[in-house]
Amino acid sequence: MTALGDLVEIDDRTLLVLGRELDLAPDQPDIGNALVHRAGDTLVLVDTGVTTPFRTALRTAADRVGPWSRALVLTTHGHLDHVGNNDLADELGVPVEHCVPARDLDQMRDPESYWVRSFERVAWAAPLPASELAGKVVSLFEPMRPFAAATRTYEERPLEQIRIGSQRFTGWTFADGAVRVLRSQGHCAGHVIVHLRDHGVLHLSDEGNGACGAMYDADQLKIQSVLGAVAGLFEEGEAAVLTDGHTFAVRRGAEAVSHLDGLLEQATALQAAALGLTGEVGRIVPSTFATRYAQAVAELGVGGANPNPLFTAMMALNELGELGLRPVPGADADAPWSRPALRTPEPPR
Repeated sequence: MTALGDLVEIDDRTLLVLGRELDLAPDQPDIGNALVHRAGDTLVLVDTGVTTPFRTALRTAADRVGPWSRALVLTTHGHLDHVGNNDLADELGVPVEHCVPARDLDQMRDPESYWVRSFERVAWAAPLPASELAGKVVSLFEPMRPFAAATRTYEERPLEQIRIGSQRFTGWTFADGAVRVLRSQGHCAGHVIVHLRDHGVLHLSDEGNGACGAMYDADQLKIQSVLGAVAGLFEEGEAAVLTDGHTFAVRRGAEAVSHLDGLLEQATALQAAALGLTGEVGRIVPSTFATRYAQAVAELGVGGANPNPLFTAMMALNELGELGLRPVPGADADAPWSRPALRTPEPPR
């Protein structure tokens, strides 16, 4: 059994600080895992989770990997369960950089609007109106301090081409290249992953949450592309240890490759199931499709991190989009989706 704030030693300079799973019944928020590392004299914190007990665990981990005289706080994406303790950057007592993805700034400033937009899409599956449900969800993540005086966006730095083995990425490097932040942007619009060059650690954060993203700004192709690229890093020996935001495991070598391959296999299996549910039907009612899709998810056992009916409904809509179906702009949330016409009708003569 694992507990919130448990420290898992990866090597003498790297620790994984364990978060916890979402449990809606007692209003318990999920908390993303954080990676704590020392690169030379620089403390590196990858994500800060949320809640005061998790903040305490981060400080304990930072002390354990010391000594350090500088600090680098890296936010992988703007979701509530990863950013609540970001102001810790201002309390470390040393020169510090804190970087966040520019494309996630809006949701970090106004998380309720982000969740309203997500829940409005599945209003027929939500137990409460979208605005009320979003407010309830956001209220679980306290205290919420996503910004520090040191906060800047990654995009304020020049974008770099980063070659790792045969794989090519774009992103940013820190600590004389020992810390590589790689753009992935699959789980949500601004998502990044982090590679610790000299220790072979690859932190996937939430790109490995499951075979299909749930949020409205998820990009399924990018999720699958980054999983394939990361598997290549392990096969070439450029990475040796895989961690992520929500599975409380440290995977090494072949086990990491098998895990990544499994996620890709799940993605193709889910899309095949979704295609079978749509077939040649021209118009798909989202709520009806989502019910059948949930059955397929259960049969395949591929619900991903924090599975629940609402998130599965959100996944179903993203799957419809992947199959080329589109909603009618401005229509009711449960109005039928359909594929665009292959030919543009000729104007009347």
